[in-house]
Amino acid sequence: MATKRDYYEVLGVTRTATAEEIKKSYRQLALKNHPDRNPGDKAAEDRFKEAAEAYEILSDQEKRARYDRYGHAGVDGMGAPHFASAEDIMSAFQDILGGAVFGDMFGTRRRGPRRGEDVMMKLEIELLEASRGASKTIEVDRHDACVECQGSGARKGTAPTKCRYCEGHGQVVQSRGFFQMATTCPACGGEGMTITDPCSNCRGSGRVRAATKIQIDIPPGVETGMWLQVRNQGELGDPGAPRGNLRVQLQVRRHPFLERRQNDLICQVPISFPQAALGAEIEAPTLEGTERIAVPRGTQSGDVIRLRARGMPDINGRGRGDLLVEVVLETPKHLTPRQEELLRELADLDHLSVGAKRKSFFEKLRDYFTEEVEPAEGR
Repeated sequence: MATKRDYYEVLGVTRTATAEEIKKSYRQLALKNHPDRNPGDKAAEDRFKEAAEAYEILSDQEKRARYDRYGHAGVDGMGAPHFASAEDIMSAFQDILGGAVFGDMFGTRRRGPRRGEDVMMKLEIELLEASRGASKTIEVDRHDACVECQGSGARKGTAPTKCRYCEGHGQVVQSRGFFQMATTCPACGGEGMTITDPCSNCRGSGRVRAATKIQIDIPPGVETGMWLQVRNQGELGDPGAPRGNLRVQLQVRRHPFLERRQNDLICQVPISFPQAALGAEIEAPTLEGTERIAVPRGTQSGDVIRLRARGMPDINGRGRGDLLVEVVLETPKHLTPRQEELLRELADLDHLSVGAKRKSFFEKLRDYFTEEVEPAEGR
């Protein structure tokens, strides 16, 4: 499998390029490499498609951010496009490439059936599913072909007829000086066919809304905001054209104990003063359940114990992050008489035997405020 070129390199722009610079560069490349300007040149056609794919990613702020962070693996299968033909590209970027005028200049005005629209939806998953990957069955609300008329839109036993206004082309061409403008046929709405006796089940549309169950595979390492794309599972296209795509945006539910930061997982675990001072074994949450970990003697509140490769898998397959357990010293709010007695005894001992570091801190604190006060008293 050939390695994809860097999208910025494809468009000939820097990684700090503005949206306008990206748009301008893409349009120039599309004009230069359009198949109708380079008949029979497979390399030019490949460059034309490559530029369209690069522009599709870099012109979208969210996709561009994903690409900048993860490279091609961050967008492949999550909204990264695949254009089967130049007409697909013209349809997708007609606002950039000049719509019908651009097509007429090169003789590529769209003919034939149109591909279906994409269906977009959101899906919530658990953090554990995001870590391991999962196979989910989702219900998609979309249109399917009417079973009564087999998608024709005409009553059973009849058939659509060719539109007389546009002669079945679906478009009406008007000449304006040097240019030709193609507009959708007002009589048939671009279908090229008219229905005189519509199907009663679908009212002549040839399609009915239906809830369809579709299975999608979620790769390990995904995070909130990522898109998964399932090809040809979107809305119906014109007769003879493929469906659109199903695009699913993932939302990872908040975990009760673990917080994700890039590929690391972070949790806070409270410990008591004796545990911190003397060392102990405590239970810490992980993705797979609780695990006993050792707290070293003399641990301070806020210290972090790192468990290597116990975090989230990298979306690009580059290993796993770590699990960071932050210990937090917990002060009891209610004491038994015996606990209070022992703590007071400890406080008395601590007062008689102040450690060097602690003594140094209070001496510095006292000297600082003494220096601040003395000049004011001398004025």
